[in-house]
Amino acid sequence: MRLFPAAALMLASTAALAQQNPPSPNPPTPNPPTLAPALAPLGFLLGDWSGGGKTADGGTARGTSTIRAVAGGGGLLRQDHTDLMGKDGKPVPGAGFDQIMLIYPQDGTLHADYLDGQHTIHYTSAQVTAGESVTFLADATPATPGFRLGYTRRDAGTLHVKFEMLPLGAPGYMIVAEGDVTRRK
Repeated sequence: MRLFPAAALMLASTAALAQQNPPSPNPPTPNPPTLAPALAPLGFLLGDWSGGGKTADGGTARGTSTIRAVAGGGGLLRQDHTDLMGKDGKPVPGAGFDQIMLIYPQDGTLHADYLDGQHTIHYTSAQVTAGESVTFLADATPATPGFRLGYTRRDAGTLHVKFEMLPLGAPGYMIVAEGDVTRRK
């Protein structure tokens, strides 16, 4: 399955690139878009982010992520692009990929849907600390693993990202990818 490597590589790529590229000297937009009340606590996610890191096979990944308000502030759209390099530092042919995730309120909680063109994850709830952190949860089913995706604000220019999977039959979550991303603008 490409789902786990794809998500892991985006997170790892944004983390390592973040270490290579310090936060932009430009402050965040002074008037961020108005978000629906249920999404307002997630305003800290808005922006353009970048990072990079090592892959499990010894190569590297780098990528960018943009999170913006859509539908009049009724949703947040995360769009990512990741490029993979082999152990030799050269691009892996055909290994770049795009991902999207739509975050939206529904039935009194936040939901999010992830898509990379081959896989989806339906996050059906979220734990939120306003302005500081959010963890999206996708429960395991008899046929699919469970997932947790967390964002924690370190400062105005840095987010800590942690992606975890609960494999079928496993007693607990395992970390798939974890790292920091930095604001590009």
